Amino acid sequence: MTSSLNIRAALSLGAQLLNVSPSALLDCEVLLAYVLKKNRSYLRAWPDKTLRANEQSSFTALLMRRQTGEPVAHITGTREFWSRPFQVSPDVLIPRPETELLIEITQQKFQPHQPLNILDLGTGSGAIAITLALEFKQSKVIAIDASSAALTIAKKNAKQLGANNVDFIYSDWFTNAPNNTFDLIISNPPYICNTDPHLSAGDVRFEPSSALISEQQGLRDIKHIISYAPNFMCDDSYLLFEHGYQQGNDVQSLLKSAQFKAIEQFNDLQDHTRATLGRKPSS
Repeated sequence: MTSSLNIRAALSLGAQLLNVSPSALLDCEVLLAYVLKKNRSYLRAWPDKTLRANEQSSFTALLMRRQTGEPVAHITGTREFWSRPFQVSPDVLIPRPETELLIEITQQKFQPHQPLNILDLGTGSGAIAITLALEFKQSKVIAIDASSAALTIAKKNAKQLGANNVDFIYSDWFTNAPNNTFDLIISNPPYICNTDPHLSAGDVRFEPSSALISEQQGLRDIKHIISYAPNFMCDDSYLLFEHGYQQGNDVQSLLKSAQFKAIEQFNDLQDHTRATLGRKPSS
Protein backbone atom coordinates (compact mmCIF):
# COMPACT_ATOMS: atom_id res chain seq x y z
CA MET A 1 0.00 0.00 0.00
CA THR A 2 1.07 3.57 -0.64
CA SER A 3 1.88 5.89 2.25
CA SER A 4 -0.48 8.21 4.10
CA LEU A 5 -3.74 6.43 3.39
CA ASN A 6 -6.91 7.43 5.18
CA ILE A 7 -9.41 4.90 6.47
CA ARG A 8 -11.63 5.10 3.37
CA ALA A 9 -8.73 4.53 0.98
CA ALA A 10 -7.24 1.74 3.07
CA LEU A 11 -10.54 -0.13 3.10
CA SER A 12 -10.98 0.34 -0.64
CA LEU A 13 -7.51 -0.94 -1.46
CA GLY A 14 -7.84 -3.77 1.05
CA ALA A 15 -11.11 -4.91 -0.52
CA GLN A 16 -9.37 -5.02 -3.91
CA LEU A 17 -6.62 -7.20 -2.46
CA LEU A 18 -9.22 -9.57 -0.99
CA ASN A 19 -11.47 -9.63 -4.04
CA VAL A 20 -11.55 -13.44 -3.97
CA SER A 21 -13.43 -13.30 -0.66
CA PRO A 22 -17.23 -12.92 -0.86
CA SER A 23 -16.99 -10.75 2.27
CA ALA A 24 -13.97 -8.68 1.25
CA LEU A 25 -15.13 -5.30 2.56
CA LEU A 26 -16.41 -6.76 5.82
CA ASP A 27 -13.14 -8.63 6.30
CA CYS A 28 -11.22 -5.38 5.78
CA GLU A 29 -13.39 -3.49 8.23
CA VAL A 30 -12.94 -6.13 10.92
CA LEU A 31 -9.18 -6.26 10.40
CA LEU A 32 -8.68 -2.50 10.35
CA ALA A 33 -10.89 -2.05 13.42
CA TYR A 34 -8.76 -4.70 15.13
CA VAL A 35 -5.55 -2.82 14.25
CA LEU A 36 -6.98 0.49 15.45
CA LYS A 37 -8.54 -1.08 18.57
CA LYS A 38 -11.86 0.49 17.62
CA ASN A 39 -15.24 -0.85 16.59
CA ARG A 40 -16.41 -0.81 12.98
CA SER A 41 -18.68 2.19 13.52
CA TYR A 42 -15.55 4.26 14.15
CA LEU A 43 -14.39 3.54 10.60
CA ARG A 44 -17.62 4.96 9.19
CA ALA A 45 -17.55 7.96 11.50
CA TRP A 46 -13.95 8.91 10.64
CA PRO A 47 -13.32 7.81 7.03
CA ASP A 48 -10.87 10.66 6.39
CA LYS A 49 -8.63 9.91 9.35
CA THR A 50 -5.08 9.24 8.15
CA LEU A 51 -3.49 6.01 9.31
CA ARG A 52 -0.13 6.12 11.03
CA ALA A 53 2.68 4.19 9.35
CA ASN A 54 2.64 1.40 11.94
CA GLU A 55 -1.14 1.06 11.65
CA GLN A 56 -0.92 0.82 7.90
CA SER A 57 1.86 -1.76 7.97
CA SER A 58 -0.02 -3.86 10.55
CA PHE A 59 -3.17 -3.72 8.43
CA THR A 60 -1.22 -4.77 5.34
CA ALA A 61 0.30 -7.73 7.20
CA LEU A 62 -3.15 -8.90 8.27
CA LEU A 63 -4.47 -8.56 4.73
CA MET A 64 -1.65 -10.79 3.50
CA ARG A 65 -2.67 -13.44 6.01
CA ARG A 66 -6.28 -13.18 4.92
CA GLN A 67 -5.23 -13.52 1.27
CA THR A 68 -3.94 -17.02 2.06
CA GLY A 69 -7.44 -17.95 3.23
CA GLU A 70 -6.72 -17.77 6.98
CA PRO A 71 -10.03 -17.03 8.72
CA VAL A 72 -10.53 -13.52 10.03
CA ALA A 73 -11.52 -15.02 13.38
CA HIS A 74 -8.14 -16.74 13.65
CA ILE A 75 -6.31 -13.55 12.74
CA THR A 76 -8.11 -11.47 15.37
CA GLY A 77 -8.55 -14.33 17.83
CA THR A 78 -12.24 -13.58 18.37
CA ARG A 79 -15.66 -14.14 16.84
CA GLU A 80 -18.95 -12.67 18.01
CA PHE A 81 -21.76 -15.03 18.99
CA TRP A 82 -25.08 -13.83 20.40
CA SER A 83 -23.54 -10.33 20.64
CA ARG A 84 -20.67 -11.52 22.84
CA PRO A 85 -16.98 -11.86 21.90
CA PHE A 86 -15.63 -15.41 22.05
CA GLN A 87 -11.96 -16.29 21.86
CA VAL A 88 -11.20 -18.76 19.09
CA SER A 89 -8.16 -20.59 17.79
CA PRO A 90 -7.40 -23.32 15.24
CA ASP A 91 -8.33 -25.80 18.01
CA VAL A 92 -12.04 -24.94 17.87
CA LEU A 93 -14.81 -24.51 15.36
CA ILE A 94 -15.46 -20.85 14.62
CA PRO A 95 -18.97 -19.95 15.91
CA ARG A 96 -21.39 -19.35 13.04
CA PRO A 97 -24.47 -17.13 12.94
CA GLU A 98 -26.68 -20.10 12.00
CA THR A 99 -25.81 -21.80 15.29
CA GLU A 100 -27.60 -18.97 17.11
CA LEU A 101 -30.78 -20.73 15.94
CA LEU A 102 -30.19 -23.26 18.75
CA ILE A 103 -30.29 -20.44 21.31
CA GLU A 104 -33.50 -19.07 19.80
CA ILE A 105 -35.17 -22.48 19.94
CA THR A 106 -34.16 -22.96 23.58
CA GLN A 107 -35.64 -19.58 24.44
CA GLN A 108 -38.89 -20.64 22.78
CA LYS A 109 -39.12 -23.78 24.90
CA PHE A 110 -38.01 -22.50 28.31
CA GLN A 111 -38.48 -19.40 30.46
CA PRO A 112 -35.31 -17.45 31.35
CA HIS A 113 -35.86 -17.88 35.11
CA GLN A 114 -36.20 -21.69 34.96
CA PRO A 115 -33.53 -23.66 36.89
CA LEU A 116 -32.58 -26.02 34.06
CA ASN A 117 -29.98 -28.75 33.84
CA ILE A 118 -28.39 -28.46 30.40
CA LEU A 119 -25.81 -30.67 28.70
CA ASP A 120 -23.85 -29.31 25.72
CA LEU A 121 -22.08 -32.03 23.74
CA GLY A 122 -19.00 -31.04 21.73
CA THR A 123 -18.79 -27.56 23.22
CA GLY A 124 -15.73 -26.34 21.27
CA SER A 125 -15.25 -22.66 22.11
CA GLY A 126 -18.12 -22.91 24.58
CA ALA A 127 -20.32 -20.58 22.53
CA ILE A 128 -23.55 -22.54 23.04
CA ALA A 129 -22.96 -23.57 26.65
CA ILE A 130 -21.81 -20.15 27.82
CA THR A 131 -24.58 -18.33 26.01
CA LEU A 132 -27.21 -20.58 27.59
CA ALA A 133 -25.57 -20.19 31.01
CA LEU A 134 -25.78 -16.40 30.67
CA GLU A 135 -29.30 -16.33 29.21
CA PHE A 136 -30.64 -18.86 31.76
CA LYS A 137 -28.87 -17.64 34.87
CA GLN A 138 -30.64 -20.03 37.27
CA SER A 139 -29.54 -23.04 35.24
CA LYS A 140 -26.60 -25.40 35.55
CA VAL A 141 -24.77 -26.17 32.30
CA ILE A 142 -22.36 -29.05 31.71
CA ALA A 143 -20.17 -28.64 28.62
CA ILE A 144 -18.33 -31.65 27.19
CA ASP A 145 -15.60 -31.96 24.59
CA ALA A 146 -13.08 -34.62 23.59
CA SER A 147 -10.41 -31.97 22.92
CA SER A 148 -8.45 -30.66 25.90
CA ALA A 149 -7.25 -27.74 23.75
CA ALA A 150 -10.85 -26.79 22.98
CA LEU A 151 -11.77 -26.98 26.66
CA THR A 152 -8.93 -24.60 27.50
CA ILE A 153 -10.42 -22.04 25.11
CA ALA A 154 -13.94 -22.63 26.42
CA LYS A 155 -12.87 -22.14 30.03
CA LYS A 156 -11.17 -18.85 29.11
CA ASN A 157 -14.37 -17.68 27.44
CA ALA A 158 -16.49 -18.62 30.45
CA LYS A 159 -14.20 -16.66 32.77
CA GLN A 160 -14.00 -13.65 30.46
CA LEU A 161 -17.78 -13.51 30.01
CA GLY A 162 -18.64 -14.21 33.64
CA ALA A 163 -20.45 -17.52 33.14
CA ASN A 164 -20.06 -19.06 36.59
CA ASN A 165 -22.82 -21.66 36.18
CA VAL A 166 -21.09 -23.82 33.57
CA ASP A 167 -18.70 -26.71 34.18
CA PHE A 168 -16.42 -28.28 31.58
CA ILE A 169 -15.67 -32.00 31.30
CA TYR A 170 -13.25 -33.85 29.05
CA SER A 171 -15.25 -36.67 27.47
CA ASP A 172 -15.93 -38.49 24.23
CA TRP A 173 -19.67 -37.74 24.09
CA PHE A 174 -21.32 -39.46 27.08
CA THR A 175 -18.30 -41.49 28.27
CA ASN A 176 -17.44 -39.24 31.23
CA ALA A 177 -20.73 -37.40 31.45
CA PRO A 178 -22.14 -37.06 34.98
CA ASN A 179 -24.83 -39.55 35.88
CA ASN A 180 -27.46 -36.81 35.91
CA THR A 181 -30.66 -36.26 34.01
CA PHE A 182 -31.01 -33.13 31.93
CA ASP A 183 -33.86 -30.91 30.79
CA LEU A 184 -32.02 -30.20 27.56
CA ILE A 185 -29.25 -31.97 25.70
CA ILE A 186 -27.96 -29.72 22.95
CA SER A 187 -25.26 -30.24 20.34
CA ASN A 188 -23.66 -28.86 17.23
CA PRO A 189 -21.86 -32.13 16.41
CA PRO A 190 -19.64 -32.99 13.44
CA TYR A 191 -22.01 -33.60 10.54
CA ILE A 192 -20.06 -33.08 7.31
CA CYS A 193 -19.38 -36.13 5.13
CA ASN A 194 -15.67 -36.67 4.52
CA THR A 195 -16.20 -36.44 0.74
CA ASP A 196 -18.02 -33.10 0.88
CA PRO A 197 -16.30 -30.66 -1.54
CA HIS A 198 -16.93 -27.76 0.86
CA LEU A 199 -14.13 -29.13 3.06
CA SER A 200 -11.58 -27.83 0.56
CA ALA A 201 -12.84 -24.24 0.53
CA GLY A 202 -13.24 -21.35 2.92
CA ASP A 203 -12.65 -21.24 6.66
CA VAL A 204 -13.19 -24.97 7.24
CA ARG A 205 -9.73 -25.66 5.75
CA PHE A 206 -8.26 -24.12 8.90
CA GLU A 207 -10.61 -25.69 11.46
CA PRO A 208 -10.22 -29.02 13.30
CA SER A 209 -11.54 -31.87 11.20
CA SER A 210 -12.73 -33.62 14.37
CA ALA A 211 -15.27 -30.83 14.85
CA LEU A 212 -16.46 -31.02 11.25
CA ILE A 213 -16.32 -34.51 9.77
CA SER A 214 -18.44 -37.50 10.66
CA GLU A 215 -18.60 -40.89 8.95
CA GLN A 216 -21.75 -42.54 7.58
CA GLN A 217 -22.63 -39.60 5.36
CA GLY A 218 -22.07 -37.20 8.24
CA LEU A 219 -24.54 -38.95 10.55
CA ARG A 220 -22.40 -41.23 12.75
CA ASP A 221 -22.10 -38.85 15.69
CA ILE A 222 -25.74 -37.80 15.50
CA LYS A 223 -26.76 -41.48 15.56
CA HIS A 224 -24.53 -42.08 18.59
CA ILE A 225 -26.00 -39.16 20.50
CA ILE A 226 -29.59 -40.16 19.69
CA SER A 227 -28.85 -43.71 20.87
CA TYR A 228 -27.42 -42.74 24.28
CA ALA A 229 -29.17 -39.45 25.07
CA PRO A 230 -32.36 -40.94 26.59
CA ASN A 231 -30.28 -42.41 29.44
CA PHE A 232 -29.40 -38.84 30.47
CA MET A 233 -32.77 -37.17 29.92
CA CYS A 234 -35.46 -36.44 32.49
CA ASP A 235 -39.16 -36.79 31.65
CA ASP A 236 -40.40 -34.40 28.95
CA SER A 237 -36.87 -33.16 28.25
CA TYR A 238 -35.52 -32.19 24.86
CA LEU A 239 -32.72 -33.26 22.54
CA LEU A 240 -31.71 -30.50 20.10
CA PHE A 241 -29.26 -30.69 17.19
CA GLU A 242 -27.77 -28.50 14.56
CA HIS A 243 -27.19 -30.46 11.35
CA GLY A 244 -26.48 -29.98 7.67
CA TYR A 245 -29.11 -28.29 5.51
CA GLN A 246 -29.68 -31.53 3.54
CA GLN A 247 -29.85 -33.80 6.60
CA GLY A 248 -33.21 -32.76 8.02
CA ASN A 249 -35.14 -35.79 6.77
CA ASP A 250 -32.45 -38.21 7.92
CA VAL A 251 -32.25 -36.71 11.41
CA GLN A 252 -36.03 -36.68 11.73
CA SER A 253 -36.16 -40.37 10.72
CA LEU A 254 -33.45 -41.27 13.24
CA LEU A 255 -35.35 -39.56 16.05
CA LYS A 256 -38.60 -41.26 15.04
CA SER A 257 -36.90 -44.65 14.95
CA ALA A 258 -35.61 -44.03 18.47
CA GLN A 259 -39.18 -43.23 19.60
CA PHE A 260 -38.59 -39.54 20.27
CA LYS A 261 -41.81 -37.54 20.50
CA ALA A 262 -43.06 -34.14 19.31
CA ILE A 263 -40.29 -33.78 16.74
CA GLU A 264 -39.92 -30.26 15.35
CA GLN A 265 -37.63 -28.82 12.70
CA PHE A 266 -36.42 -25.26 12.30
CA ASN A 267 -35.14 -23.27 9.35
CA ASP A 268 -32.30 -20.77 9.26
CA LEU A 269 -32.41 -17.32 7.64
CA GLN A 270 -31.81 -18.90 4.22
CA ASP A 271 -34.88 -21.10 4.84
CA HIS A 272 -32.79 -24.27 5.12
CA THR A 273 -33.73 -26.84 7.75
CA ARG A 274 -30.75 -26.62 10.14
CA ALA A 275 -32.01 -27.79 13.54
CA THR A 276 -34.18 -30.64 14.80
CA LEU A 277 -35.74 -31.03 18.25
CA GLY A 278 -37.27 -34.08 19.86
CA ARG A 279 -38.75 -34.97 23.26
CA LYS A 280 -37.57 -37.94 25.29
CA PRO A 281 -39.15 -41.26 24.33
CA SER A 282 -41.68 -42.71 26.76
CA SER A 283 -40.21 -45.07 29.32
